[in-house]
Amino acid sequence: MIKFEQHTLANGLKVIVHEDTNTAMAAVNVLYKVGSRDEDENQTGFAHLFEHFMFEGSVNIPEFDSPLQYASGENNAFTSTDITNYYDILPANNLETALWLESDRMLSLAFDEESLRTQKNVVMEEFKEHYINQPYGDVWHKMTGLAYKVHPYKWPVIGLNLEHIEQVEMQTAKDFFYRFYRPNNAVIVIAGNVKAKEVFALVEKWFGEIPAGPTIERNLPKEPEQSEERFLDVHADVPVNAIYKAYRMCDRLHKDYHASDLLRDIFSTGDSSRLYNQLVKEQKLFSTVSAYVTESIDDGLFLVEGRLQEGVSMEQGNAAIVSVLQQMIEEKISEEELTKVKNKIESYMLFGEVNILNRAMNLAYFDMLGNAADLNDELAKYKAVTADDIQRVANQIFQSKQCNTIHYYSKK
Repeated sequence: MIKFEQHTLANGLKVIVHEDTNTAMAAVNVLYKVGSRDEDENQTGFAHLFEHFMFEGSVNIPEFDSPLQYASGENNAFTSTDITNYYDILPANNLETALWLESDRMLSLAFDEESLRTQKNVVMEEFKEHYINQPYGDVWHKMTGLAYKVHPYKWPVIGLNLEHIEQVEMQTAKDFFYRFYRPNNAVIVIAGNVKAKEVFALVEKWFGEIPAGPTIERNLPKEPEQSEERFLDVHADVPVNAIYKAYRMCDRLHKDYHASDLLRDIFSTGDSSRLYNQLVKEQKLFSTVSAYVTESIDDGLFLVEGRLQEGVSMEQGNAAIVSVLQQMIEEKISEEELTKVKNKIESYMLFGEVNILNRAMNLAYFDMLGNAADLNDELAKYKAVTADDIQRVANQIFQSKQCNTIHYYSKK
C-alpha cells in the first residue's frame, strides 16, 4: 500500500506527496499529459523533440543540469504516445532546488533559435542511429503504419521521417508549449523523506503563480475494427530473417487489460515461457522470440516477434507462432501455470516499489489515467484474473483478421 496526500493548486496543477522516512532522498516527477498522439500527422516526432528542448534552460536558468548537479541530483525524461515525463532525484534537504528548476522551465522556457537547432540535430542523429542504421530499426515505423490507419498511433514516437523534425520552426515550439506545458495539464509527484504539509507550501511557492493554459479537448479518430489480416514483406540488410506480428487489443483502462498482460507473461517471460520453450528450445525454429503489449490509453497492440534459424522458412515460422497462440484458445491454462505468472507479476511490482522514483512515476501515471489510488488496486486486479479470463481474452485477441504481419527477409 503506497500512502499519499494530494492537493490541486488554483491554476489546476495536481500535486501528490508520498512520505518515506526510510530514505534520505527525494524524487520529483512531473508528468505532462502530452505525447505523440497529440501531434499533427504532417509534423510528427515533435513531442519527443520538445522533451529534448526542455533541457535547454529557461529565461532565469540558462542551463538546467548544472544547479541540479550542484545539489547532488540527477534527472532525465522520456516521451511516449500518451505522455511526456520528467524526473529528478536528489537529497531530500535539497528538494527546493528541483522545484525551482521545474517551475522555472514551466513558467518561462527560453525559446532560443540556436538551442532549437542543436536539439533538432541531436534528435535527427538519434533517428539515424536507432531507426535507419540499426538492423530491424524501422520495424516500428512499418508496424504502426500497418496496424493503424486513422489513429495518431500510426506513427512512432520518434517521428515518421527526418524532414518532419528538420522543418520544425520556433513558432511551432511556442504554440506547443503554451498549449500543453501548462500546470492544468500536468501532475507533479514528490516522494521521499519529506513532509506533505511542507511540500504543498513549497509547490505553492514555486508553481502557484504560473498561469493555467487552455483546457485540452481531444477528438482523436477511433481506429475502425480490422476486418482482414495485413502483410508486409521487407527485404533489408539484416542479419537473419525475422517475423513480427501485431494483434489488436484493448486499451490500458479496459477491464481485460490485466488478463492481456498476464497472457503476454505466459508467452514471453523467462526460459520456461511458452514461446521460448516450444519455438527455441524444443523445435529450434527461432534463435530468439518474445511478446509484449503496448500500454496505450487508446486501443493497443499485442506483439510477437522472433528471429528465424537458418533454413527455416517464413511459412514454417508463422505457422509455429500461430500454433502456440492457438493452444491458449483451445486449451484452458492450468491453475499452476497461471499462479506462476501471477507470482512473477507480484514479485516485479513489489520489487519496483522499493525505489522511490518508481513510486513517484507510478503515482503520476495512475493519476493521469484517472485516479492515483488505483495504483494500490493493481495487484488485486492481476490476482483476480481467472483461467477462463485468459482463454476468453486469447480468443478475442488472436483472431487472424486483426493480425498484422511483417516479414523481414535478409539480403544475405
